[in-house]
Amino acid sequence: MSLLTGNVGRKVLMAVSGLFMVTFVVAHLLGNSTIFVGPDWINAYAEHLKELDLLVWPFRIFMFAMLSIHVFFGITLTLENWGANPDKYAVSRRPRSTFAGRTMIWTGLLLLAFLVFHLLQFTFKITPEVVKVVDAQGRFDVYTMMVAGLRNKMVAAFYVLSMVALFLHTFHGIQSIFQSIGLNNDRTMPKFIMIGKISAVVFLVVFSAIPILILTWVLS
Repeated sequence: MSLLTGNVGRKVLMAVSGLFMVTFVVAHLLGNSTIFVGPDWINAYAEHLKELDLLVWPFRIFMFAMLSIHVFFGITLTLENWGANPDKYAVSRRPRSTFAGRTMIWTGLLLLAFLVFHLLQFTFKITPEVVKVVDAQGRFDVYTMMVAGLRNKMVAAFYVLSMVALFLHTFHGIQSIFQSIGLNNDRTMPKFIMIGKISAVVFLVVFSAIPILILTWVLS
């Protein structure tokens, strides 16, 4: 089986790269959740990441490679599915599919656009609304930067919309990961489906809570 040309092999690559990205989202959620505790927590978290630059940048390069694999094969397989007798595909497959499954390509592209903006805003800090200040301990004030950035209603709306896309993408995608790597059977699949549903809901609620609480001045 060729991983690059075989249908099964490419799905396995998509599944493995997707699994790494889900793991990254979980880690990112845990880090971002420190904003709920207060400025000192998230600023300390960011400072610790800065101290680990020698590890963080290789990890970012690896995740970029995983993202590239996922996006490339995701688009390629979708275009092939659309081109392979689309009328028959619509009749035989669509009734058994879900809205989350049918919109994977679109939610994925929205997430890609969000990721680019998110990096420009909070990693490279080059978008207009970014506030660059330090806190009382001389650390870069990530808390103030996030509050100022997400106080913009358009940015906050895009953020929440992207989290809805993340919800749909992981709702279907997490269970698909286990199917693609051959772990699906009558006993395990209901558990994987439940893991996907719970994870998707947690991602939506926690990530969306950040801009919502900022807009409502609970976080300020």
